[in-house]
Parts: sequence; C-alpha cells; structure tokens
Amino acid sequence: MTPSENPDPAAGPAAPEPVKPRSTPETPSMAGFAEDYAVKAGLHRTKDGSIDVLKSAGGVQGVAESIVPGLMFLVAFTITRELTLSLVAALAAAAVFTVARLIQRRPLTQALAGIAGVGISAWLANTTGKAEDFYVLGFLTNAAYIAGMVISIALRWPIAGLLFGFIRNEGLDWRKDPVRVRAYRLGTWVIVAVLALRLLVQVPLYLLGEQGLAGLATTRLIMGAPLYILGIWVAWLITKPVASSAQPDEPAQPGPPSQH
Repeated sequence: MTPSENPDPAAGPAAPEPVKPRSTPETPSMAGFAEDYAVKAGLHRTKDGSIDVLKSAGGVQGVAESIVPGLMFLVAFTITRELTLSLVAALAAAAVFTVARLIQRRPLTQALAGIAGVGISAWLANTTGKAEDFYVLGFLTNAAYIAGMVISIALRWPIAGLLFGFIRNEGLDWRKDPVRVRAYRLGTWVIVAVLALRLLVQVPLYLLGEQGLAGLATTRLIMGAPLYILGIWVAWLITKPVASSAQPDEPAQPGPPSQH
C-alpha cells in the first residue's frame, strides 16, 4: 500500500511470519490472487490473531528506510542549498540501509525498492534543477494507489478485504456477507483518505516552489510512515467482525504452502 511514504522496522524479538492464507474452493483464480496479494504485502499478525501494524509496515528498520533518506535530503539542502550534494546525501542514506540488510542477511526487497525510489526522485530533481521535484514520485505513487483502491471498491473487491480477510481466516467468505463487504469498503476508504490527505496537504506546498520546500519535506516525513500506520490500524478496527456477521478474530491455523 502505500506508497512510498511508506513505513519502518527495527529488529526485535522473533515475530510471526507473514500470513500464508488458504484459498477457498470458490472463484479459485481470485482466491489465488488475493492470497498472493496478502502474502506479498508483507502483512504480519500477532499471536492473538490481530494485525501487527508496525511489523507489517516494515518494522522500525523499514520505517527508518522510508524516512531517513528524505530527512538527509532536507537537512543537507537546508544547510548547504546545494542540490547535488543533498541528492547524494539521500542516495547515500538509502545505500547504507541496503548494505545493512546485506550484512544482516535480511530480504532486500524493501531496501532495493527504497533506493530505486530515491534514485528516481534524485534523477527528477537533478534533471529539472528544482529541489521540490524530489517529491514528485511520491505524488504519482499516492495517486496510483488511490486509483487502484477506488477501483477495487467499485468492483466490490475492496483491498482491505483482500488483505485483512486472510489474516482473520475469513478467506473470501466475507464477500458473501453484505455487512462484511460494507465494512471492508469503509476500511478501504479510510486508507484512501490517508493517501488523499497527503496530496491535499503536500501538493499546494510543492506548488510554492523552493519557498514551500521545508514545509513539504516536513509534512512528507510526518504523513509518511506514522500516518500510514495509523490509517491501517483504524481500518483494521472498523472492519473487525461482530458476532452476528462473522466469527471473532482468532489466530488462523497455518494452511498449506502457497503454490503461487
């Protein structure tokens, strides 16, 4: 989900593995797609069957990976007013996290995605010579996520249902219950609102040019991982099943390994 301004993880005690849900016999192709989507999204759950929001956001190290490069860019540019030096500082910070993951022998997916994003952002800013263009990629990513989630709601396959349904061991059965469908549509709208709020606040600052750069960079940090985590948690709470429409949350039993 989110986009780029996405979340940060620190290594801690051993945590549950990402959810490996089971498919349902009905609509096998969609069930397989939903299963893959939930697994690849890196969602984690706690021992009591709830969602581990921080770990799903990448943990402390993951959140740091999403915040520090942008912070380094802001600090360097504020002090030196040198665009090239500031872009190098951001790229160097992203590279450090990639090396750290290599040393830790941890999956490189998030770090590589992060350094690729920083690299594209740096290229855009360097090409135009405008420091504020360092943040354009984030706008485009947010807009793409918003479009995808709105389409999922219109098609009655809300993203929140695809993600949370398997953590709760509902599979795709929630689609048979209008109450659950409405709940997951509302949960998806919450995530859309988080992404839209970023654009509403940050785009006007971007349009101010270098004058709005400090405000843009600061709101980018605040509305990145912290707001994302809050949005996911609120979406999780408001989509919680009630006794009348679904079984209460309980730890799902591991299903057979995914064949996808």
